[in-house]
Amino acid sequence: MRTVIYPGSFDPLTNGHLDVIQRAAKLFDRVVVAVAKNEGKHPLFTLKERLTLVKQAVRHVPGAEADSFDGLLIEYVVDRKAQAIVRGLRAISDFEFEFQLALMNRKLNENIETIFMMPKDTYTFLSSRIVKEIARLGGDVSAFVPAHVQVALAKKFPGAGKS
Repeated sequence: MRTVIYPGSFDPLTNGHLDVIQRAAKLFDRVVVAVAKNEGKHPLFTLKERLTLVKQAVRHVPGAEADSFDGLLIEYVVDRKAQAIVRGLRAISDFEFEFQLALMNRKLNENIETIFMMPKDTYTFLSSRIVKEIARLGGDVSAFVPAHVQVALAKKFPGAGKS
């Protein structure tokens, strides 16, 4: 079974993330969307909340599942018996950082490949950070996140989407 890990904070999951998950599911038998603990980023949603949001979003994607991890990604990939890591690239600025991570992961385990995927062009501007800022300021995020994520954002930011 060909397995790929799609790691990230997913704080929150966006339609861009979902697009990459759906594209990866066409190439691999199993896509594990791995929600990183990463408390250093001071997430809006708890790890449990993020995992729940991701699980709900991927339940209709054949071969996709959600999990969480803490620690070195490459160790998690090996533990899950995956062959590759998939990373989304929106812009050239993403590539530099992602390329460094991919090279470091290759140094740690040369048997694990990193695959870069671009979301649809309509999502290239989209980031979790921007979505949170729009929601915080009361803007409508319905075009950027699944409906259940929009509801979760509205609970964190009363007044979101009411502009």
